[in-house]
Amino acid sequence: MDPRKGVILCGHGSRDPLWRQPIEAVAARLVAAQPALPVRCGYLEIQQPDLATVAAELVGAGVTHLTVVPMFLGTGKHAREDLPRLLERLRLLHAGVHFRLQIPVGEDPRVLDLLAKIALE
Repeated sequence: MDPRKGVILCGHGSRDPLWRQPIEAVAARLVAAQPALPVRCGYLEIQQPDLATVAAELVGAGVTHLTVVPMFLGTGKHAREDLPRLLERLRLLHAGVHFRLQIPVGEDPRVLDLLAKIALE
């Protein structure tokens, strides 16, 4: 059986509803590039849906391999401690589902190169 893959873009969350627009724009680009790929945005604090809710939704839809992408520029406490702890809980809740936590996007050299290029414009 071919694993059904899904992606969760994980953001911090904010009281300002406009804050989530860039993350949702990334999700829209993923869906445009791969329409069959289930993609959701989940937030750690303040905003909904939270990570557990979107994980349960995707697992309920048949996803068996979930990649969680921290949409953070750096590896702070959330990326270093909170997200791994949340993923351990999700692994216990959803036995048989493979969860993979990527590094924060801001740690990816390609993102850093692009940010430097933008700063030089």
